[in-house]
Amino acid sequence: AARSGVTGPRAGVGQDLAGVVARVREVTPLPVAVGCGMATGEKARAVARLADGVVVGSALVERLARGTGPARELLEELRAALAGAAAGA
Repeated sequence: AARSGVTGPRAGVGQDLAGVVARVREVTPLPVAVGCGMATGEKARAVARLADGVVVGSALVERLARGTGPARELLEELRAALAGAAAGA
């Protein structure tokens, strides 16, 4: 599934995301990954509850532009959030 507009960080997870993921699962046995606007661990965790994978792009590139420290902070935040999602938290 695709989203119209520009990719990049968004405020929250769209309410129709669960429906879109469900529709995609109906037509393919492949894993489903979602990756528009994954800028925080909280948002990645919410998406991980719905999809098989979370793709982070713009947020990481933006942090890398500020240096490796900010990028590392984002990666650590994502790792902690996704570990919690995998554990059912």
